[in-house]
Amino acid sequence: MQKQKIRKNQREQDPEISAVILGGVGFTSFEDCSYRMISTPYGNVTAYTREMKKRQVAIIPRHAGTQEHTPPHRINYRANVWAAKELGAKRVISTNSVGTMKNHPMGSFVIPDDFLDFTKNRVSTFFDNETVHVDMVEPYCPEIKKCLKDSLEKRSITYDEGVYACTEGPRFETRAEINMIRQFGDVVGMTGIPEVILAKELELCYASICTVTNYACGMGDGKLTVDEVIETLEGAKDVLLGVISDAVSKLPAKRNCSCMNATAGARV
Repeated sequence: MQKQKIRKNQREQDPEISAVILGGVGFTSFEDCSYRMISTPYGNVTAYTREMKKRQVAIIPRHAGTQEHTPPHRINYRANVWAAKELGAKRVISTNSVGTMKNHPMGSFVIPDDFLDFTKNRVSTFFDNETVHVDMVEPYCPEIKKCLKDSLEKRSITYDEGVYACTEGPRFETRAEINMIRQFGDVVGMTGIPEVILAKELELCYASICTVTNYACGMGDGKLTVDEVIETLEGAKDVLLGVISDAVSKLPAKRNCSCMNATAGARV
């Protein structure tokens, strides 16, 4: 993990957090960051705080943990999303690397508007002892999505919207799996679920910006490698950071979406 100019900060001195960024592979920019350890019922989480366009944000690198790189099926998703709530943030922006099933250009961006869940062994709820059927008509916050899209358009960056399919990992998908999934989805990744569900259960606004890093299995030439994923992410890192900074600066002061009422009428 890269640790540049990181300093510990006392929580009572920290300003209000406008948004939490759940950073994926390649999103580990900790320059000029303070950090704090957040205690949650599911474990401790380290959050790195910094200023973006005069607003304070917290970055939680989802692959950081007791190991050098926590694989997608072992990420403590509940702790990360709970930590976002504990920080006092109302909005979460997720960065995800994805494979394209629809020939999106490498290094381009996709804003998910819906998802497919093909995970198998992940805990996808905070409600272990009660039944809560949280609504998923609009899983991704329209206000954050608009800010992300406006930021991309301001920079004349083309992007697509589409359905994000999440698989268990850590292996890549088979050709047969991609042939099935691509009938319904546009991009495929391993980390977007259960984050979006957990955020909805805590009535947080959540949206994702996906970087296309590779062709899904059978869509390109040769075998898939992690090297090509990291190389593409490295090339898109600065642009992605700029897009998110712009989006954070444009977030409305007050939420006017339905995310804040996601569990209303959901309990049995």
